[in-house]
Amino acid sequence: MQLLWLLTFFAVLIWSAINPHDYPTWILETLPALIALLVMAMTRRTFPLTPMLYVLVLLHSILLMVGAHYTYAEVPLFDWIGEMFGHARNNFDKLGHFMQGFVPAIAAREILIRKEVVNGRSWLNVIVVSVCLAFSAFYELLEWLAAEIMGGGADAFLGTQGYVWDTQSDMAYALLGAIAALVLLGRMHDAQLARLQQTSQ
Repeated sequence: MQLLWLLTFFAVLIWSAINPHDYPTWILETLPALIALLVMAMTRRTFPLTPMLYVLVLLHSILLMVGAHYTYAEVPLFDWIGEMFGHARNNFDKLGHFMQGFVPAIAAREILIRKEVVNGRSWLNVIVVSVCLAFSAFYELLEWLAAEIMGGGADAFLGTQGYVWDTQSDMAYALLGAIAALVLLGRMHDAQLARLQQTSQ
């Protein structure tokens, strides 16, 4: 499982790095995936994750690397989808921001439960969603900083495509992703957490 994970990650990373749209954008977009890989490698023995979370992190990383290769505004599949449904813009970035809530929700949930930070599942859900929204807002601030530093060169990284409500809709998609993860994966995640606890005893 671990070898397959690494082979998939690095295969997509290498593909992504071959003639991307531009290398500054590629670096900015792949950096979160590389940071996640580093953190997981450093904590693999002391804090191994559930299989679900490993898979979700890989899927999110692949999404980031695809966006890094083409830029979020020019992913060919979403150009085709946009044409089919009459969209005025390429909406790959909205899938990215949905995942920006979906995957961190399970990550935050796993850490909060295993570290026994929160008592009660109702408060757990509130805090997980709040963490995801905070993370999404922080990422939007980073995009703003990048735009200030890079000037016009930040357009590919921002991927706003002229949409005036891009920042707000990005955070809304992250919120939707976080809620969807809790609703759809909560019970399955609990089962995997229980198995992980049994094997670590």
